[in-house]
Amino acid sequence: MSHWFEAPLAEINVTSQQQAELRQGVLTKPPGSLGQLERLAVKFAGWQGEVKPELVAKHTSIAIFAADHGIAAEGVSAFPQAVTVEMVKNFARGGAAISVLAKHHEAALHIINAGTANSVAEVAGVVDCAVANGTANFALQPAMTEPECLKALAIGQHVINEVIADETRLFIGGEMGIANTTSATAICCALLNMKADELVGAGTGLDEQAIIHKASVITAALDKHQPLVKPLEVLTKVGGFEIAALAGAYIAAAQKGIPSLVDGFIATASALVACKLRPELKEWLLFSHQSAEKGHQRVLQQLDVTPLLSLEMRLGEASGAAVCLSIIDSALALHANMATFEEADVQAG
Repeated sequence: MSHWFEAPLAEINVTSQQQAELRQGVLTKPPGSLGQLERLAVKFAGWQGEVKPELVAKHTSIAIFAADHGIAAEGVSAFPQAVTVEMVKNFARGGAAISVLAKHHEAALHIINAGTANSVAEVAGVVDCAVANGTANFALQPAMTEPECLKALAIGQHVINEVIADETRLFIGGEMGIANTTSATAICCALLNMKADELVGAGTGLDEQAIIHKASVITAALDKHQPLVKPLEVLTKVGGFEIAALAGAYIAAAQKGIPSLVDGFIATASALVACKLRPELKEWLLFSHQSAEKGHQRVLQQLDVTPLLSLEMRLGEASGAAVCLSIIDSALALHANMATFEEADVQAG
């Protein structure tokens, strides 16, 4: 049986990329002197199919996927599960970090319930796509059934195709779910054949003993659920609804020709799953920052990608990605508006 996420991705416009690269070579600066900003402009030229790509911040769609995790019952988070829904309300009211950043950049913000333990029906502005009231405790049983996993992936497709604006030029996915660093770590361990103690970090603020406990919970769960090879199998056994939804969103965005800016550790775990499903997807992803979460650097290295920033952030909820919007627009503005040597009557080196 074929799945929607197996459909072709959009083509990157290589001609526009090449022409943008040539333009970078004749702007009034030493070649390569703007570093990653030059590479950003060239990437967006290929994605937009324009030699001078348009600015993206005001045409960015941010979606925060929220869900709860049964593994929270194992004491792997510094915060109680009730915080997930409390933060969903905070997103909707405009009080969260991502709410402030989205407003600052004039980006659209969408809040998606992928499966919280408590109802968010009364919260205005939340798109309710709940698969179930949180995943099962994967220390004891698979986190979800295969149909639930496919439904969670399809939430991402729905958001890209039906929720965000048609004129979206950049997609940012964020997540909220108490204990989701535990799920993300388990996913990365399984897909990258790494040990839990190589990747486990403080998450929401665990002390050293709690980190050791968290690693032992993950190790035992991974042993219990072997074999863990295929990405859908890994998602089903140790994943989260919001992690699956975000993976689906990355694929659906690329199918529509929309690049995605990937946030921190959990968003990168979603990107890892999506890239395991569709290896060519990586060409449609831009990685925003390296978080303070221990495993994030290791996973970025395994993906062979270089993030734009390293600000010691570990909040999640798309906050690190949103901070990058001004950098991206700066790169695009420089690319479009700097004079060439010929225009400025300046001798090239």
